[in-house]
Amino acid sequence: MRLGVLDIGSNTGHLLVVDAHDGAAPLPAFSLKQPLRLAEHLDAEGAVNQTGIDALTSFTAEALVVAEEKGCEAMLSFATSAVRDSRNADAVLAHVHSSTGVKIEVLSGEDEARLTFLAVRRWFGWSAGKLTVFDIGGGSLEIATGADERPDVAQSLPLGAARLASTYFSSPVDEAELKRIRRSIRADMAKDAGQVLRTGTTHRAAATSKTFRSLARICGAAPSTDGPLVPRSLALADLREWIPKLVGMSPAELADLPGVSLSRTHQIVPGAIVAEACMDIFDLAELEICPWALREGVILERIDKLGSDVGADPD
Repeated sequence: MRLGVLDIGSNTGHLLVVDAHDGAAPLPAFSLKQPLRLAEHLDAEGAVNQTGIDALTSFTAEALVVAEEKGCEAMLSFATSAVRDSRNADAVLAHVHSSTGVKIEVLSGEDEARLTFLAVRRWFGWSAGKLTVFDIGGGSLEIATGADERPDVAQSLPLGAARLASTYFSSPVDEAELKRIRRSIRADMAKDAGQVLRTGTTHRAAATSKTFRSLARICGAAPSTDGPLVPRSLALADLREWIPKLVGMSPAELADLPGVSLSRTHQIVPGAIVAEACMDIFDLAELEICPWALREGVILERIDKLGSDVGADPD
């Protein structure tokens, strides 16, 4: 069947049209993206402002039209951290529903980590053994680990690149301030790190998301034009060498780097600091980059459910 997957992230609205069949990998057929930057459209009380609401409503309406034109039988719609954590989430989603007819589900942080883990597990397969997955989004960092398709631990921390950029990097920071930010991020991450570490040795550590892909590309990974099957990784040693350079670059210089879009230049430094902390705290010299992430996890769970329903006893 052809599905439309509407992903309302903290940075971007993304409609992915896929051909999905039981027992087969989801095959992308069309993609529509638009920067929404909802994590940055929050007022002083933490509510999505009118600019953010209008942008979300407009994109949802456009995505619905595109999904229908592309022949989608159904549209799976979900929102993550920026909407989840906003004070007016219910009002925002009610407005979108009344304006477009699209009902957007808000994923919990745990579900976001769990579904991302499912996608990465399916990508690497059972030979990955015990798998640990990191995903830096705009509003949150997801960490999950386990030896099965459902993780033993699934965490969501408020350490997304856009959130940190807005909180700490709205103006230039000096070396002392950068060290303080770095300590704060690591302290927040370390609070619950023991839950992951106590599950035992990780056989394969993977990362997914635009932030990790951009950092890997900066550090020398193959470009996206080489296709998703080319192995890519991010080494801690390379990242550490790059971070001081990134801190000293202007937005224009950052935008000239491979894999970095102009709209995300302000998120590169906070994203790099979080990525470095992930590898340091969990004692990982390298992370493999997985091209599948949350959207694929949502699709795979839907396919699994359809297959289960078809095979169910009608009685």
